[in-house]
Parts: sequence; C-alpha cells; structure tokens
Amino acid sequence: MAGGFAKDGAVQDQIDATIEDAIKRARDQLPRGQSLSHCAECEKEIPSARREAVPGVRLCVGCQAERDKETANFSGYNRRGSKDSQLR
Repeated sequence: MAGGFAKDGAVQDQIDATIEDAIKRARDQLPRGQSLSHCAECEKEIPSARREAVPGVRLCVGCQAERDKETANFSGYNRRGSKDSQLR
C-alpha cells in the first residue's frame, strides 16, 4: 500500500532501479578488447598469465587494486529523498 502521492510498488521500483544501476556500472568496468602487454598507468609488464586470465586487461595487479579501492567508495544515488523535502 502506497501512502501520499506514491503509487503502489514505488519502493520496489526504486530498489530495482538502484540494482540495475549497480549492474550497469559493474558491466561498464569490465575490460574489453585486446589485453595490453604493459600497464596503462605504471608501464610495468603485465604477466602473460594475467593477460590470459582477464581478456582485455589494461592494468597490472597493483594499479588495479588501487582503482578498486577508489571505486569501492562509490555510494550511488539516494533515490528516496528525505521526508522534509517531500513536505515542502
């Protein structure tokens, strides 16, 4: 049951949209194309085992770990809005 101006299922729609955004963001980060022989950031050689295991790889393990740390802090969008903003 929706309250106020919200339609039935509005909360579930917000949850679904958030999940779809997260999936799209993850898919966009997957490597594509041919693997590089040297890291795009630090120029270290990327081992052939890594190039075979991760097709399209562009970063060495160290640089990839740093990039993963940066993207882990991404929180996405707050789709709900506060009650105060709904009352105005």
